[in-house]
Amino acid sequence: MSALGLVRFAVFVASLLPLTRLFWLGMNDGLTANPVEFVTRSTGTWALVFLCLSLSMTPLRRLTGLVQWIKFRRMLGLYSFFYAVLHFSLWLWVDHSFDLAEMWRDVLERPFIAAGFTAFLLLIPLAATSTKGMMRLLGHRWVQLHRLVYLIAVAAILHYWWHKAGKNDFGTVSIYAGVVTWLLGVRLWWAWQDNRRRSRRPVKPAARSTVA
Repeated sequence: MSALGLVRFAVFVASLLPLTRLFWLGMNDGLTANPVEFVTRSTGTWALVFLCLSLSMTPLRRLTGLVQWIKFRRMLGLYSFFYAVLHFSLWLWVDHSFDLAEMWRDVLERPFIAAGFTAFLLLIPLAATSTKGMMRLLGHRWVQLHRLVYLIAVAAILHYWWHKAGKNDFGTVSIYAGVVTWLLGVRLWWAWQDNRRRSRRPVKPAARSTVA
């Protein structure tokens, strides 16, 4: 196995540690007095963490000049989806007993639920099209589709922020909001710079046609 392969394997295993920790805490009575809330909050937080890590791969590649960072982007994005599925499933199972009508009322009545639900729904097509085969099949449309990750990041922060607003606890969510703002802001800055450089390139004159 190559060095990059070893690092990828190590990242894969490390990404399962949050789930392993939850199992360990569960077996040792460490999930606090409200274990369902603890696990739901933990899985949601890790979904956001892996989303931020996935978004950070492109800036790291650009800042360091090492293309190897991109090799981890898909894996981290899929782990974000994995923890989001756990987070959503707990909410649907415990809060609503798989009652879809009640779930939909909750989405319509509570903004923070609507934001989280939107982020989860938008993650589904990104996870479904994450394979190389789908990249080849969709072509340039794949890039356009996966730009939804920026909207997902904003919706996830709103979900977290509005949830914490009810408890007046903005400490942790402010850190994530700052990270997401930087990750999206630096992309906008680079896109503006790239467009500016392209617009300044001299246009090559068209070759003159000759008449026989």
